[in-house]
This record gives sequence, C-alpha cells and structure tokens, in this order.
Amino acid sequence: MTTLAPFTARSYDFSDHARARNWIGGRWCDPVAPAAPILDVPNPRWGRAMAQVALSGAADVARAIESAREAARGWRMTPLRDRAQVLYRTRELLLRHMDELAWLISHENGKLHPEAVAEVEKAIECLEYGCSLPHLAAGQSLEVSRGVTCEVVYEPLGVVAGVVPFNFPLMVPMWMLPQALAGGNTFILKPSERVPLTTMRLAAILAEAGLPPGVFSLVQGGREVVEALCDAPEISALGFVGSTAVARAVYARAAGSGKRALCLGGAKNHLLLVPDADPEVTIENIVASFTGCAGQRCMAASVLVAVGDVDHLIKRIAERAAAMRLGTDMGPVQSASATERLSRAIGDAERAGARVVVDGRVAGPTAGGYWVGPTILDRVDPSSPAGCEELFGPVLSIVRVPNLEAAIGVENRNRYGNAAAVYTTSGDVAQRVVTAASAGMCGVNVGVPVPREPFGFGGWNESCFGTGDLTGWDGFRFWTRPRKVTRKWALQRDATWMS
Repeated sequence: MTTLAPFTARSYDFSDHARARNWIGGRWCDPVAPAAPILDVPNPRWGRAMAQVALSGAADVARAIESAREAARGWRMTPLRDRAQVLYRTRELLLRHMDELAWLISHENGKLHPEAVAEVEKAIECLEYGCSLPHLAAGQSLEVSRGVTCEVVYEPLGVVAGVVPFNFPLMVPMWMLPQALAGGNTFILKPSERVPLTTMRLAAILAEAGLPPGVFSLVQGGREVVEALCDAPEISALGFVGSTAVARAVYARAAGSGKRALCLGGAKNHLLLVPDADPEVTIENIVASFTGCAGQRCMAASVLVAVGDVDHLIKRIAERAAAMRLGTDMGPVQSASATERLSRAIGDAERAGARVVVDGRVAGPTAGGYWVGPTILDRVDPSSPAGCEELFGPVLSIVRVPNLEAAIGVENRNRYGNAAAVYTTSGDVAQRVVTAASAGMCGVNVGVPVPREPFGFGGWNESCFGTGDLTGWDGFRFWTRPRKVTRKWALQRDATWMS
C-alpha cells in the first residue's frame, strides 16, 4: 500500500490519526519483529494519544539499507538538474499542503498553529536552497598550465542517514534532505518516536513529487534504530540533531564505525541586555525568544545577562511574559515528563536562592495537557543548574553583572556554544560582544539568531560534534566528496613541471 490518509483537522480540537509506519522501498510497512514495542503518540495540548507507533529494530534498518543500496546507482546516475526537479515539485506540494502540514505539526508537537506554519515555511526555504544547487555546485575548471586543466566535481557518498528531534519534525529533516538528495545520495531518516506522523506525510509528498522508490526511507524507532544506523558499514554519513549527551555518544559511535558524522547538540543561549537597549525592540523580542515554541528550540533564550541598571527593562519583560495566555499565546510543552522536569527545576532554583518573578507552574487551559507557563527567575547563580544546564522550556534565568566584560565572561564560561545575542543601540558594544562571544551564531537585537539560507546553521563547543555546519554549502559538502580531475590533451613543445 502506498497511499496515506490526509490529516483533516483544522482546529486545536482533539483528532485521532493513523498509526505510524515505516516507508521502505516505496511502500508503507510495519516492523519486521512481530512483537515490536508500541508507544502512544500523544497530542500535548490534550495529553491523549492521537496515534501509535511500533518501534522498529536493526532488522528494519537492514531492510531500508538494502532498498537504499538498490536505488543508489540509478539516483547517482540521474543528472543533478533532474534531481533538483524532484525538489522543485516537492516545494510545490509542500505549499499546496501547507495547512494540513501545519495542523499535523501542531497536533503531534504542541506548537501553536502560526508557529507550525512558520516551521513549514522555513522547511520550504531550506528546500529552495537544494533547488539552487545545480547552479551553486557547478564543477570548477581551470587551465592551470598550457593545455592542462584541473576540475573538481562533487560525488555522492552513497547511502546516508539522519536522526532528528521532536521539536521541529519537518524543518530539521529539511536541513539535511535537500543537499543529500541533490548530491545524489539515498537517505534513511529516523524521526523522533514522539512525533512520527509529519515525516510520514513528507515521505508521501516526496513519492508524489517523483522521487524513485528506495531513494528516501523512513524508519520509526528509538535507540536500537539509532545504534544500527551508527554501526552499519553500508551507511557512509550520518547527521544528528538532539541533546548534547546523545549527540556526543552518536558522534563517537558513528565516527568509530568509520563514517562521516556531524551531530548538533543542546544549548544554553545567552542574551546580554545593556542599559541603552531600545525598549521597543527589546521587550517583545526577548519574550518571544524564550517563550516561542514553548522554549523547546535549541536557539531559544535561556539566560538573560543583565548588565548594570536594566530593571526598567526587566520589569516590562516580566509584565509581558505574565500577560501571555496559555493555549493562545504559547502552546504546551511536549510531554508529561517535560512538565515534571521543568516544574522541579523551577522549584530547585527557588530553593537555591533565585527569585521567581513570573511563575509558570499554573494550570493550563485543557485538562490533561502538558502545560508550563512563561517563567522568569531573577538573581540566578550562573554556576547553578538554572544558570548552566539546558532546561528546554519557557524558563528565562536572569544573571546580574556590573559591566559588559563580566557579561561576556558569563557567556564564555558556558560549555555550550550555539547562540548569543546582545541588545544595544551601540555599534561598539555590539561589535565587542559578537567578536568575543563563544558561540557559532550571534545576534544583535535578534533573540533567535537563526541564519537564513544560504548561511549555514551550526554552533560551537558542546553544541556541535564534527566539522562545519549542517545547512547551506557546508551541508552539501558534508553529504558529498570532491573528485579532482587533471586532463592533458594537447602536446606542448615547451616543458613545464607537469610535462
């Protein structure tokens, strides 16, 4: 069976959906093991199962690899421009199914519908970069000596794989797929078992766009699938996005098996707030940074470093955060365990001496849902868990410092290196921060400094294991390898070192 029932919900009202399945060889299929563990897929707004997913194992990964290897030669021999045409058609289908995809993301992930629409739009932007690769990846050629040319072309690696998290079920796969597929690889994707449904719709859209069977495979599962992807010698490269602890382990295991690996981990992003910051820019932007997508994004603000006397700004930030309506201005967190973990972290910070300025431990609008409201903790010790550990929720920890040098020191001592931003009207202050911050992505009056295509996404330090960025040109280079060709046809009468 190759068809997939559409998702028909167009509101936040609870809706059931089809059981999650694997996509291998151009067909939907169940795990090989007859008694595969089955998990509920809850709708976080309601705390009720909207679907189920059977967890696959190593045997299912082997099936996907076999299918991908069979498809690899034909896809590799397909001209780059023809591969890109499939991406163009995929873009049109994503636009056509925008509303369905956004509501599906909202239901299985918990995002507000406008946030889910923004995710689909960003996924399309990433796809558009893949569509442009026939122009960007044109092989370079140069006559390096009389009658001698050198040329570089980018060749596919073969079968490659990606492991993606729950927080952006469509966008993060699109960080990897366009460059990998345009580069001529066949791709195996393991989505988060918490959000297995959106990638099923993606698989159906890719098939409708004309992607040949086996070029894209979807394997639902958990740790066993990840370990099988890391260990399989037939897989040449693996991309990963998730927590730092898992990113480190996946990188070590994948690299240890001889494959290329690039693994993005967690973050503890710092916003530096100085007294001359423009309130009109600052207030809304900081609140949006730590509450957007319920704080469940690796680029969300975690620590606000208050430089000197900025109480007039902090007061307005707290007022704006306290006024947010759960369910309307901010969605739920993704799981019951996240609710418990965040509530415990807020309590621990309070007992350690932090002042709870805005308390998110409140009842949500739907019984059974996974709700934590915007939370602001003031006078947090930067070495405490609230000051240095990734909480992954709508919690902003305020650290007080006397001057800009101390603020930069707080940021630099952070073991992560995803993002840092400064709020100021001074070009000198801005330049000092972005030059000194130990972060791969920096913002000036931008609290979520995600680079737009074609600029690559990637952090430093313990936010990234591997070399380069996962998107943009670095992404294309990650999924391909350069072949250098030197040609000589004409006979020269004079001698050179290449004679």
